[in-house]
Amino acid sequence: MLFVNEACRAFLGYRPKSINDIFGEAPLRSGQARTVAASSGDMNVTAAVVDGVTGRKEVYLIPSDADFGPRELSAEWDAIEDLPVPLLKISSDGAVLASNREARSLLGIATTDGKRVGDMLDGLGRPIGDWLREAIDGRGGYVSQFLRGRGDHHDTFVQVTLNTAGGSSDPHLIAVLNDVTELKTLEAQFVQSQKMQAIGQLAGGVAHDFNNLLTAISGHCDLLLLRHDQGDQNYGDLIQIHQNANRAASLVGQLLAFSRKQNLQPEVMDLRDTLSDLTHLLNRLVGEKVILTLSHAQDLEQIKADKRQLEQVLMNLVVNARDAMPSGGEIHVVTQNVTYHEQLERDRAIVPPGDYVLVKVTDEGHGIPPERLPKIFEPFYTTKRTGEGTGLGLSTAYGIVKQTGGFIFAESEVDRGTEFSLLFPAHEVTVAPAPKPVPVLPKPLSGSDEGVVLLVEDEAPVRAFASRALRLRGYTVLEADCAETALSMLMDPDLSVDIFVTDVIMPGMDGPTWVREALSDRPDTKVVFVSGYAEDAFGDESNQIPNSVFLPKPFSLNDLTVTVRAQLELGRAGA
Repeated sequence: MLFVNEACRAFLGYRPKSINDIFGEAPLRSGQARTVAASSGDMNVTAAVVDGVTGRKEVYLIPSDADFGPRELSAEWDAIEDLPVPLLKISSDGAVLASNREARSLLGIATTDGKRVGDMLDGLGRPIGDWLREAIDGRGGYVSQFLRGRGDHHDTFVQVTLNTAGGSSDPHLIAVLNDVTELKTLEAQFVQSQKMQAIGQLAGGVAHDFNNLLTAISGHCDLLLLRHDQGDQNYGDLIQIHQNANRAASLVGQLLAFSRKQNLQPEVMDLRDTLSDLTHLLNRLVGEKVILTLSHAQDLEQIKADKRQLEQVLMNLVVNARDAMPSGGEIHVVTQNVTYHEQLERDRAIVPPGDYVLVKVTDEGHGIPPERLPKIFEPFYTTKRTGEGTGLGLSTAYGIVKQTGGFIFAESEVDRGTEFSLLFPAHEVTVAPAPKPVPVLPKPLSGSDEGVVLLVEDEAPVRAFASRALRLRGYTVLEADCAETALSMLMDPDLSVDIFVTDVIMPGMDGPTWVREALSDRPDTKVVFVSGYAEDAFGDESNQIPNSVFLPKPFSLNDLTVTVRAQLELGRAGA
């Protein structure tokens, strides 16, 4: 006996050390009526045995005033009506013969008369009758199964443990029920979190590889365009390649947005101004059948977010609202300030206390069924028909809002409409010191430049494009396919290098690590980090390395040459 509660100790008058101290050597079966020696003399009890975790069993003693000896519980089922453990008596064909008050309350039904187990519970993935027959035959008893309620109680989860009872003439099952709704809800939250994280990691990894490919494709396309003018017969084909590479880069950006690894340029903004600038475009998007109305709080707080990405979120929500109303209707966009004095738990998310700016986008469309609502933020999941949507719109919105530090929730009712709520932390406006003057970037490809560039890139196609682009600009380019090769080249004291252009993530030593080592001997060398991941994917390394900037992939020929030239001119101006 691992534990005996106070009620049992008081009933027995002592603390038993083993089950045999109470019931003797005879085997104990759930539902049996037994006589035990209690503190007030011999007492008749009904024993209920419930399987616990790791092979343990819980035994409940239910005192009975009826005068009966040790025999199987059958017609005396009424004796456990008030037992605080939900129990069902089940026939071999799945019919519910009896139930107690706790079981009916758990299942949300008034009576079990004329009902079968399959009418109230579901979720085995195979007929429940088969499971019950196996238990009767001794092949499936004492094994707990997690079942789900049916009908209005579909969100209730029940752990069911079957115990055989009755004799050969009246075999039946005693089902012990346990409400595990909260446990299954937590499990679903954890699984959802793990799934979103795994998909995010996959999206980020795929986006990184695609960015390398797109850098090579668009870069070599740029090199070809330098040798063809508009009158050339191949010029149109090259432009098509260039435009579609940019479209692919946009799609990769959506994947990075979902995985929350895209590059953001946050700024303090007033949502009223942002929506005002978007109004004309949004009105064109919704068409003539749909009316778009905007309502703003007069004293709306400011937020800090990437304006371009936030505009994309609002456009996605408005377009989805339009598509949900093919016959027309009205879309309401409302902004207001909200303050939470206590943390808010909603849709598996916890919103900390504080001041927020709330944006609501409400439509009068066909709505989203309850079973689909939890999945709408998953990538490639769409309620639209094939060809009408990619399933990336809401997942992109989810990623952008989360990376901004906000929250996004959805409420919907079929045939009544849908409401999306976006919460952004309010940003306190402080008086900042005067910003440093921003250097004016030179115009790309005007004349020629001088300087020695050490280019470190493990992807051969990207390295080939970047090398040719810089040489066309007039730079002397030294190439290395890994950090170790670059460091061995720099061991030559007579080698002069003006700027390092290096990938961040490489096999072996990564970009920031080797650059930090190289700068110990060459502290004045400028640095350009390039990566298919977002700038914050490698932490604050770039901020700790002096004279460094970040250039995200995919980058064009002009992007690369302008960035390198700007870095070198800053160095010369400082000198």
